[in-house]
Amino acid sequence: MSLTVKFWGVRGSLPSSPSPYDWTNHIEGLLRGFFNAGLREPNQVTKYIESLGTAHLGGYGAATTCVEVRSAKNRIIIDGGSGIRSLSEQIMSGKAGASKGPFHIFMTHFHWDHIIGLPFFVPHFVPGVQVHYYAVQEDLEKLIRGVFLRPYFPVAFESLAAKIHFHVIEPREPLQLDDMTITPYKLDHPDACWGYRVECNKKVYSHCVDTEGTRVSREEMGADLPLYQKIDLMYFDAQYTFPELAEKANWGHSASQVGLDIAFREGVKHLLFAHHDPGASIQQVQELKRQTLEYYDWRLNTAKENNETLSAVQWDFAYEGLTLKL
Repeated sequence: MSLTVKFWGVRGSLPSSPSPYDWTNHIEGLLRGFFNAGLREPNQVTKYIESLGTAHLGGYGAATTCVEVRSAKNRIIIDGGSGIRSLSEQIMSGKAGASKGPFHIFMTHFHWDHIIGLPFFVPHFVPGVQVHYYAVQEDLEKLIRGVFLRPYFPVAFESLAAKIHFHVIEPREPLQLDDMTITPYKLDHPDACWGYRVECNKKVYSHCVDTEGTRVSREEMGADLPLYQKIDLMYFDAQYTFPELAEKANWGHSASQVGLDIAFREGVKHLLFAHHDPGASIQQVQELKRQTLEYYDWRLNTAKENNETLSAVQWDFAYEGLTLKL
């Protein structure tokens, strides 16, 4: 195993899930689909469910950004959105040794949706645990301490039982953690935001959330171009439809078509889209997928007509709990 990547939160801006009314309509649609497919028997239910796919059946999740990347020797966590609470529960329910860490948390930036889960990361409260925070931002320690501050949270930073370490890291300079190499590169976001290139045993994961993708050419990307080159799995911001990008310029989020263009040009093998809008229903994300497929097919067909070589890219929209092995 080189790298295993698990997505504990893929929602953007704010934790959000369908309302009970929306779920009722969704379940009714699934039941109608079962019977419309000519199915009637209870023993046909499992096959029908499997045919739909996890996200189409159960949605994309409510939690905001948190990604776990594991190697044979190490584990890093990227961002502390509300998804980190579920990761914390898994850690604490496992072997006692696993709950002792050390834990390495890499921050892209400090908007609410990326820090909201940090107070609920239980290892913070366990004596003897080592928790390491990493970020390019020089005020890293001040920003993390501010999360544990009354009246926003009842437990003061000084009361945490774990030993907390802060590491301000250099832009575009590789950091070695056991068998992993992690390098921060700048993303296109209103407040300074840094993506991460994670390498292990010749496998590469690229974390590109939150970004608007305003720098698209190699020349514009400049020193940040390696974040998109020779990538096995790229995690890219696709909160909006392509037309919405013009309406929401400088909001710091992108569309799947931008990510696909980069992936085609740079030979990215696998592309996952995320940072789903808090107001996006299952059906709306499915519509984004339809538009993405339309654009994907158009790009391939256009290249074929022009006798251009364009390698296929595996892609999908991420959902909470999705786990991929590189």
